[in-house]
Amino acid sequence: MTGNPRANDATERRLRLGMVGGGPGAFIGAVHRIAARLDDRFELVAAALSSDPARSRAAALDLHVAPERAYGSFTEMATAEAQRPDRIDAVSIVTPNHVHFQPAKAFLEAGIHVICDKPLTTTVEDALALAEIVRRSGLIFGLTHNYTGYPLVRQAREMVLAGELGRIRVVQVEYAQDWLTTPVEATGHKQAVWRTDPAQSGPAGSLGDCSCDLRAVREECCGRARWLQETRTTFGCGFMEKRRDSSGGRKIRTICVLRRMASRRLPSVAPGPRPRRRRSMPAASRPGIRRDT
Repeated sequence: MTGNPRANDATERRLRLGMVGGGPGAFIGAVHRIAARLDDRFELVAAALSSDPARSRAAALDLHVAPERAYGSFTEMATAEAQRPDRIDAVSIVTPNHVHFQPAKAFLEAGIHVICDKPLTTTVEDALALAEIVRRSGLIFGLTHNYTGYPLVRQAREMVLAGELGRIRVVQVEYAQDWLTTPVEATGHKQAVWRTDPAQSGPAGSLGDCSCDLRAVREECCGRARWLQETRTTFGCGFMEKRRDSSGGRKIRTICVLRRMASRRLPSVAPGPRPRRRRSMPAASRPGIRRDT
């Protein structure tokens, strides 16, 4: 990673890493910092860890970031780091979904490589705009689909590519979680509050947060799939549509039927007749399932 004009010595030292988000009460930021330490190729030297300037600076100092590089906002950080002779080589963005686009844009325009947590953005428009900014900048933009690096996922991929499982016709991927089966957000739980707020998580809610992982693992193992999509794409990484039910509440529907597995390295499966859609039990009547309106 030597795209920064002042980082040509990057192969001779640990990469200087900055972080946006991941302060007190956050979850994934600490995971990224642990991974960076385990990898031993990064050193956290700059941070803007909270939307509150005072909390942001205090949290950075707690992580032993130098006071002059403990920033109150990502805009302050991008501007200041771009002017330093020892500026960061890359920034890790670990904020809630709705705060991915603006920090990524700011650091790319400052000439700094970006590592961004998924999903890319909360709208297709922002995703396309960001892709164009990356293209113009010539910088590295990494979207973190960490499950693709798991040993068992890598083994599954090799088994598929070697033909050990035969002709792949259907892939089923599940990400089971139950921590939001009760209204945890009512207690002020930080992770639950933003994930259940469409203004912060995006129109797809937790589907945008978790479904990205499912799709990444599926494609890592089996290549890209062709889908029969009955919804319009309205999310930065997904295939879902926001509609309103008869009561005026929000309802997210993802209706994707796998028709054919296809990639350059895998044999395709001839498409069959369209399966009949089964009627499902209303969410409100299913045990243990919350219906948010």
